[in-house]
Amino acid sequence: MWVVVDDAYEVHRVATDFCLALDGANRAFNTVRAYAPKVAKFLTWCSANGLDWTAPSFADLTRYKRFIEREPTADDRSRSGRTTNLYLIALCEFLRFAAREGLVDRALVDRLSEPKFLRYLPRGFDPGEDGQRRLVQARTLKVSEYESPPESLEAEETAAVLRACRNPRDLFLVRVMLDMGLRIGEALGLRRSDIHFLPDSSMLGCSTPGSHVHVYRRLNVNGSTAKSRYPRSVPASTAVVDAYRAYWDARQDLIPDSECDFVFVNLYGAEPDTPMGYPNAKRCADRIAKTAGVTLRPHMLRHTAATTWLRNGERVDVVQELLGHTSPTSTQVYLHPSEAEKRAAVDRLALGKELSR
Repeated sequence: MWVVVDDAYEVHRVATDFCLALDGANRAFNTVRAYAPKVAKFLTWCSANGLDWTAPSFADLTRYKRFIEREPTADDRSRSGRTTNLYLIALCEFLRFAAREGLVDRALVDRLSEPKFLRYLPRGFDPGEDGQRRLVQARTLKVSEYESPPESLEAEETAAVLRACRNPRDLFLVRVMLDMGLRIGEALGLRRSDIHFLPDSSMLGCSTPGSHVHVYRRLNVNGSTAKSRYPRSVPASTAVVDAYRAYWDARQDLIPDSECDFVFVNLYGAEPDTPMGYPNAKRCADRIAKTAGVTLRPHMLRHTAATTWLRNGERVDVVQELLGHTSPTSTQVYLHPSEAEKRAAVDRLALGKELSR
C-alpha cells in the first residue's frame, strides 16, 4: 500500500487515507501509485511556502499550477501540458476527498470546476438527441495540452524487443500484450484457469472456439486489476501459445511443486512462486529496452497491438472488442497514420497527376 509521510517521516494520515479510498474504490494499482507522489508534491510545496494545505485559496492553487509547469524535471525539461494536468487532476481529487472528510472548505472545491457548453465536440462524442450533453463540468485548474498519438513500436523495434527477451516468461509476457493487446494489469491478473489454449475448450465448459484467454476483473494480491468491469475473451495467436508452452516448461523446471494459481509468477529471487507484480514487470520492460536499444514501457506493447491491427485494415469495432474498450472513442485514438503512410499518400497523388497528363 502506498503511504505519504511528512518531514519527520510520520505518516500523513489524510493523504494515506486518500490512497486507501482509491484502493477501496477498485482504482488500478498504477493509479494509486501515480497519485501518491503527486499528492506528496502538493503537500511539500505547501510546507515550503508556509501554507496550510487545508485552507489554500484559489490563487494559491494557481501558483502551484505555475510551479508544476516550470519546475525542471530530472532531464532538465519543463513538464508537458498532459503531465501537468495529471498533477492537477490528482490534486483536485485529493481536495475533493478532504472536503468530504470536512477538512477543506467545500466552496473552494466547488470552484475547481464550472459548467461549460461544448461548442466543438470531441471525436465520437454523443451530444444527445437535444444536445443536452453539450453542457459539462469542466476543470478550471488546467493547462493546454496538445494531443499526440499513443506511443507504439515500429516493426524493427518490435523485432528487437522480441529478440531481447532473455527468458521464456518475459517473452510470454511481451507476447500477451503485443499480440493480444492486454493491459499489463490484465496480464498480471491472469489465472491458470483463464488460459484456454486448446482447439476446442468445450470439455472445460467453454463454448469459445479456438485458443484464447479470458479476462476477468478480480481483487488480486499483487495489486493488478482489469480496468473494465465486463469480462471478455481474447483469441491467442500461435506465437502466444508456443511462448506459453516454453514458459510453462521453464516454470515446471524451476518450481516443480508450484502452487500459485497466477499465470505470471516470480521465478527467481527471494520469493519464487509468488504472483508477479507491476514493479517486477516494469523492471523486465526496462531490462528488455536496454538490451534492445529502444524506449519501452509495458503499455506501449498494447498501443502497438492496437495500432498494428488498425493499420492492417481491421475494423474499429473489432479492435474495440479486442482491447475491451467500452466506447469506440477510446479506440479511435489509434487511427493515426505513420510517416510512411503519409509519404505514400503524397507519392500516390503525385503519381496520379503525372499519369493524367
